[in-house]
Amino acid sequence: MLLFAAVTLAGLASLAPGIARAEEAPLKLVALGDSLTAGYRLPADAAFPAVLEKALKARGHKVEIANAGVSGDTSTGGLDRLDWSVPDGTDGVILELGANDMLRGTDPAVTRKALETIIVRLKERGVPVLLAGMLAAPNLGTEYRARFDAIYPDLARAHDLVLYPFFLDGVAGQRANTLDDGLHPTAKGIERVVEGILPSVETFLTRLERKKG
Repeated sequence: MLLFAAVTLAGLASLAPGIARAEEAPLKLVALGDSLTAGYRLPADAAFPAVLEKALKARGHKVEIANAGVSGDTSTGGLDRLDWSVPDGTDGVILELGANDMLRGTDPAVTRKALETIIVRLKERGVPVLLAGMLAAPNLGTEYRARFDAIYPDLARAHDLVLYPFFLDGVAGQRANTLDDGLHPTAKGIERVVEGILPSVETFLTRLERKKG
């Protein structure tokens, strides 16, 4: 009897490392976006996904964030590459697209349709989405701005998404936080983006943990 107990305990001990590793498996996120995600003219470790991952880990979250940002990409471009940009096993997606649509004056209906298709296709795969919003530039006129700016809150309501209303909050129009093109964040600007979006991401992680648990 004692021998059986010893063998049983030894067996449990041998399984323990595997159980611990399973419990500690990080949440795997993909940041799907354009140059704002990719880290235009920044070192890889200063890009949004890397800085966000570091900030989350510092707050005790076990996460891995893949950088699926492509400079110059539109919402339609993100949709075209969705399947290979978001691999199987992804727990959640931070969706940051639409800035290039806006800069090109793309019909907001086109942007809305592409973003919604991305959201629906990910939902069908069981992959939740955090939606990072964008706002239209003032020079595009009030009608365009109204139509474009409504895309993100509308989609968040329709699909029950965590929404961060404006990805470039605290960066847009702030010379100290943008490169010389006046559009893309500096490393300091990315830190400001991460500071702003962090509470929304933590809310998103709570949803993911509940879903996974």
